[in-house]
Amino acid sequence: MPTQRTSGFTDAELLDTLPALRAFARRFHKSPSDVEDLVQETLTKAIAHSSSYQHGTQLRSWLFTIMRNTFCTKFKVAKREQVGQVEDYAGRASSLPTQDWAIMGRELERAITNLPDSHRFVVDLVLVQGLSYEVAAQRCDVPVGTIKSRISRARIQLSKVLYPLGP
Repeated sequence: MPTQRTSGFTDAELLDTLPALRAFARRFHKSPSDVEDLVQETLTKAIAHSSSYQHGTQLRSWLFTIMRNTFCTKFKVAKREQVGQVEDYAGRASSLPTQDWAIMGRELERAITNLPDSHRFVVDLVLVQGLSYEVAAQRCDVPVGTIKSRISRARIQLSKVLYPLGP
């Protein structure tokens, strides 16, 4: 029997999220070892901060938030670090704006939030969690073609909002 953590999730529940975590991590990294490192770090942080998990909330969403924040933090740090170069930042005339990614992330989040519920749900299942069309269709109890159609319409809608003048 899996041990129940005081946080409200069991080890088994945590392990059940591994495929979705790996799929989500592949959105951030191409390298399998980087994907596994991000998943491991996410799980480590989740266990270390399990007391902040609120029973009754979606464990997967909580873990995705941890993963996204972990990736963003490492990305910001890596962007500042220049491996193998002499640190002569005074010699730089300008630096690239760092807020661009944050703004684009908020714009994407807002655009996804404005999608119809059925489209937003399949975007989460297929594009965020990495489920196949078939599995998503089973979860939604609709034909696979319906899932494909909803994803296509959601992509078109997101493109119109995010790139009003075209990509």
